[in-house]
Amino acid sequence: MTKTKTIILAAAALLVAPFAAGAFFSGPRYRGPVSDHFDGRRFHNREQGEHGSLAFLKWMLNRERGEWKRTENSPFPLPPQRVGPGELRVSFVNYATLLIQMDGLNILTDPIWSERASPVSFAGPKRFRPAGIAFEDLPPIDAVILSHNHYDHMDLPTLRRLQKAHGPRFFCGLGNSGLLKKAGIRNASELDWGSENTLSDLVSVVSVPAKHFSARGLLDRDRTLWTGYILRSRSGSVYFAGDTGFGRHFEEIGREYGPIRLACLPIGAFRPIWFMSPVHISPEEAFKAHQSLGASTSVAMHFGTFALGDDGQTEPVDELKKSFSGTPGSNPFWVLEQGEGREVP
Repeated sequence: MTKTKTIILAAAALLVAPFAAGAFFSGPRYRGPVSDHFDGRRFHNREQGEHGSLAFLKWMLNRERGEWKRTENSPFPLPPQRVGPGELRVSFVNYATLLIQMDGLNILTDPIWSERASPVSFAGPKRFRPAGIAFEDLPPIDAVILSHNHYDHMDLPTLRRLQKAHGPRFFCGLGNSGLLKKAGIRNASELDWGSENTLSDLVSVVSVPAKHFSARGLLDRDRTLWTGYILRSRSGSVYFAGDTGFGRHFEEIGREYGPIRLACLPIGAFRPIWFMSPVHISPEEAFKAHQSLGASTSVAMHFGTFALGDDGQTEPVDELKKSFSGTPGSNPFWVLEQGEGREVP
C-alpha cells in the first residue's frame, strides 16, 4: 500500500469514526401521531429552543471554565423508610437526583450513582463529589421518574441497579422505553405532556412541558421526548422540572397544577448564558420560576456534582442566594447539602 493511500484511508477513518460512534450510541426513536410538539419525526419545544451545532462549536472553542475540585460530603441522618399520608420529605442525593417521600411512597428523580455521566465508564464528565446517600442506604424505592435521555439524567447502570435491588416502576417521556428495554430495564411507562398515570390511591404522576432537547448520540437528536413531572396528591403537588430553559410553562404549570407544595428546580450548567439559556435556567431564572409557579417551597438541584457548563462549582448557589436575598416575605428556596433531607411544610 502506498503512503498516499495510507494517509487517505487514515483521514477517512477519522471522518467516519465520530459518525460510527454516534450511530452506536444513538437510541431508539419514537414513532407516533403528530402533535403540537412532535412533527412526525422529531420533538420540538413550544417556545424557541436549543442552539444548533455551529453554536456548540463556538462554545467549545471559546470555553472559560470555572473552578472545580474534589469535595467530600458532610454526614447527615439517613432518610426514614417511609413517611405517612399527607407528609412530604425531600432529600438531595446529588445533581438532579432527589429522593421524594410522600404519602407512603418513595420516588427517585433522574438517579445517577455512576462515577461518570457518560456512555462509557473510562471517559467523559466525572463526578467531583460522591452521592450524598449511598446506594445501599436507600429506603425501598417505588418509582423512578426520568426527565430525558441525556447521560447525566438517564444513567443506565444506575437504573439497572435500581431494578435489581428495588424493582420500581419507571416513568419516562415518549420514545424512551425502547432504550430502557434494550438495556434490560423493565416496567417502564411512557408519558406525553399532559398525560397521567397512577402511583397509588393517594398519588399520581403527570408529564408536563419542559424546554430542552434529547440525544444519546449524533443520529437521534430530538427523537424522544423530554419532560418535567407533577406528583399530584391531595396534600399538594410536587413539581420536578428536569432540565429546562425559562418560559411561560412555569406559570402555566403553577396555574393548572397548583398549589405547588414543593418545586425542584435546576440552577447549574448555566454558563455561558448565551449558549445555555435556551435549555438551562440560570439561578436568577430559577428564582423567577419559583415565583411564577407560586411554589410554597422550592429546592435547588442540578449543581455541584458534574462540571457540564462553564460555571464554577459554587457559582450556581452563590448566584441563587443573590437572587432571593432582600426579598421579604417570599416563600423559601432551599439549598440542601448532598445527603441532607428536610420535611416540607
